[in-house]
Amino acid sequence: MPPPHIAGIIKRVQKHLRGDVQDFLDIVVDLDAMSPFARQVYEAVRKIPAGQTKSYGELATEMRRPTASRAVGQALGRNPIPLIIPCHRVLASGKKPGGFSAHGGVETKARMLEIEDATIGLPDRNPGIASSPDR
Repeated sequence: MPPPHIAGIIKRVQKHLRGDVQDFLDIVVDLDAMSPFARQVYEAVRKIPAGQTKSYGELATEMRRPTASRAVGQALGRNPIPLIIPCHRVLASGKKPGGFSAHGGVETKARMLEIEDATIGLPDRNPGIASSPDR
């Protein structure tokens, strides 16, 4: 059985995933083992409210590193605790999903955003089939 404070976090995560959106900012996260850049990225991402998204480029610009959007994406790809550090709220330009290294990939990212009432443009599953407006 986990310690009471961990059990409480688990319950909040379960509530969140059932649609009762939680704010995890009060959870203390030890990022001492991370590089200074990764810590900066994770701290910035934690400030993105549920239901909102930013692009990798916007995040890099806010961090005063406007050419570091790829490095932001790489740091998020190594995120040790998705949801608590809500990397699913960071998208590629044009509201495209970008990557997601957690189990289930981009579909999990889309579902997590859907829970928070945010959406992304998912790639067409059948790119070779054109849909007509009268369908």
